[in-house]
Amino acid sequence: MPTTNGLGERAAAIQRLRDDVFDVLVVGGGIVGAGVALDAASRGLRTALVDKGDFAAGTSSQSSKLVHGGLRYLEQREFRLVYEALSERSTLLRIAPHLVFLQPFVYPIFASGQGSARMTAAKTMARGVNTALWGYDLTGSARIGKLHKKITPDEVLDYLPDLDPTLLAAGFEFHDARVDDARLVLTILRTAVESYGATVANYAEVVGIERAGSTHRLTGATVRDAETGDVISVRASCVVNAAGVWTDEIRTMDEGTDPDSVRPAKGVHIAVPASTVIARRAGIIPVPGEKRFIFVIPWGEHVFFGTTDTDYTGSIDDVVCTEDDARYLIDTVNAWFSSKIGFDDITGTWAGIRPLIKAAKNAKTADLSRRHQVTTSESGVVSVTGGKLTTYRKMAADTVDAVYPVIGAKKQRSTTKKIVLSGGDRWESYQGISGSSRMGVTVEVADHLARRYGSHAIDVAQIAADPTLAGHLCAALPYIRAEVVYAVRHEMARTVTDVLSRRTRSLLLERDEAMDAAGSVGALMAAELGWDEQELLDQVDAFVALAQAERDALPPL
Repeated sequence: MPTTNGLGERAAAIQRLRDDVFDVLVVGGGIVGAGVALDAASRGLRTALVDKGDFAAGTSSQSSKLVHGGLRYLEQREFRLVYEALSERSTLLRIAPHLVFLQPFVYPIFASGQGSARMTAAKTMARGVNTALWGYDLTGSARIGKLHKKITPDEVLDYLPDLDPTLLAAGFEFHDARVDDARLVLTILRTAVESYGATVANYAEVVGIERAGSTHRLTGATVRDAETGDVISVRASCVVNAAGVWTDEIRTMDEGTDPDSVRPAKGVHIAVPASTVIARRAGIIPVPGEKRFIFVIPWGEHVFFGTTDTDYTGSIDDVVCTEDDARYLIDTVNAWFSSKIGFDDITGTWAGIRPLIKAAKNAKTADLSRRHQVTTSESGVVSVTGGKLTTYRKMAADTVDAVYPVIGAKKQRSTTKKIVLSGGDRWESYQGISGSSRMGVTVEVADHLARRYGSHAIDVAQIAADPTLAGHLCAALPYIRAEVVYAVRHEMARTVTDVLSRRTRSLLLERDEAMDAAGSVGALMAAELGWDEQELLDQVDAFVALAQAERDALPPL
């Protein structure tokens, strides 16, 4: 059984890519690629995964941080998708108990007008929402023992006290689940490496598909190590293309023509301090004039709002929240809340691209199906497209099923439904007073670490025994300096951006404080990675430029 602690050393992973022969090479280190790597490795296939950037650097770190069925998909009559997603939600609550947590939601019912007309409108709206929530219960929420219920306007205001009471008519309560998306990706990869011997490497870009002589049959892929510039020939019987919004780039490399199979849809979120808009529970609020809604999500000392859902035609490597994106969310919040927000309240933003399966061009991206599709090329590249974060495990299982005909092996059944992710066993003992005593940290830090690392929290706490590493990175956030060191040693963090954007979520929640912390983060990483002074300066400058670009995309304060 492999004994690697964490994702392992990147240099060793690069050497294994050179030397070993794999059954499966996964291209893309987002949620789906990570799921494929774990599924394949746990079935006994020799598995490698590479990503041209960092793990979860694309869409998989830019989501709404929810594990959910999708209420609006019921309106689109996507009953099978909702059933599947809610089934996967139950599975994730079980296999990732340290990362995926139940999230109570409030669904306010708003009504305008006066007297009987207002009452009639409110009752009509409530009946529709009640029917949808019963559908949600029947397709999956009953599994977790959390049926929805109707609540009074006063109860709604207990949870979302800043809602405008003059607009509020009634409300409902239901449950979904939440997750730090990037943390989930890292943990899935860690499980694949630690428990099943997978090889993973970030900053390793596939630049070609290799074939046997003049035949169409692939023998592997050409990979460029972004850190050294070295080009590696990776031998593999099958390549899985799980590159998300970059899927067509890999298919073009393989097939010679652009299949034009992906329709990019942009989703944006904004974060504000929790004191700006009080949200004791998550909420759903409608977008005025549209048949869609946005989420209101409390997240520690912040609240974030999202998401948008629009066609995107810009560079998929450079996506930011624009002034129009932010204004759309600000206007929606201000339509229903008495506590108004403005651009100067925004402390962080994030923008991601959903890789939707291309459909009719006149359909709104919000109306396109979130189903996934698995295809196999003549050469043996298996591509997976579409889907959503919640259903990543099912997508991965379907994808690995398609690998077996390519490699000519007898199919083994997926077992990932039963695999508890790394750190999930007995993780509760690292919380609260017992966790505090066990790890020698405060209760607050113990709870924070346990809900990010599970039972591995003790490893972070041991690093934090050095008092110089026990302090916070940013005053408004719970992350501690020891997490930087841990990210380098065990999670293959290679850049300041890796740490401040994905190993922690500092950039997303507190952009300006993250910029201030970049120098100290870089210094800690330099000591671990052996950077010289110029490399340290370049790393800090690169992060600050990224954060500044996000800030500059909004109106000046």
